[in-house]
Amino acid sequence: MPEAASVQATVGDSEFDRDTAVTRREPGVYDVDLSAGWTIISAVNGGYLLAVLGRALADTLPHADPFTVSAYYLTASQPGPAVIRTDVVRTGRTLSTGQASLFQYDEEGRETERIRVLASYGDLGSLPDDVRTTAKPPAMPPIEQCFGPQDAPAPVPGSSAIADRLFLKLDPSTLGWALGAPSGNGEMRAWFGLADGRDPDPLSLLLAVDALPPTAFELGISGWVPTVELTVHVRCRPAPGPLRVSITTRNLAGGFLEEDAEVWDSADRLVAQSRQLARARLAG
Repeated sequence: MPEAASVQATVGDSEFDRDTAVTRREPGVYDVDLSAGWTIISAVNGGYLLAVLGRALADTLPHADPFTVSAYYLTASQPGPAVIRTDVVRTGRTLSTGQASLFQYDEEGRETERIRVLASYGDLGSLPDDVRTTAKPPAMPPIEQCFGPQDAPAPVPGSSAIADRLFLKLDPSTLGWALGAPSGNGEMRAWFGLADGRDPDPLSLLLAVDALPPTAFELGISGWVPTVELTVHVRCRPAPGPLRVSITTRNLAGGFLEEDAEVWDSADRLVAQSRQLARARLAG
């Protein structure tokens, strides 16, 4: 059996890199310790989980950059040991596709699948420079006119431990929920980065799309909004500096809502997009 090897980060030893590191036990099998530092209430954040699985797939596949990642969240992940199993579905010259599942043991000692992912990887650096788009960066106030969890007189509901790992400054126009007066618009916008100053890369974009407070808060719904399915498209490598993240919900029906996210970098480029389906905990 090959000697176990840690899959090292490529951009430095930041907290995000350490906490998403996986150790190759054998080909296609990775051990990971899910950090309690990335929890919301008591569950591990879905974007962080996607980055962990994304790192394992980058080691499994011949290409390093995630292009599209679709994840199904089957059961809530808890901090602590987990095992990731990966498979190569197809390899090609420009794209390779793989799948990965993360498992933990439940209270009765049974192995339980937490999340399953299908993803295609390529080389973002090889993409042509031409861009033809009608998309525009979100109109947001400067960072110094926005507010983060540390600016609140009391802990922001649902932020939990992950708030200490992020640089997050929310657009005041999407903060009505924090003042007891949600707008009803289903929008959330923020400046985003990692608290230790690590610059963004394709892997951290998988976190960025799922790190803001839920848009359900601005719809007047409080509490946990668990993700059912999340698909992320990474469009290019982000430039250094803070990101701008815009998330909107247009339809809440039957206790489920969608969230459409756009992530823009400091060079005004659309670097990632996502859509997720989430369950809203409605009162009554």
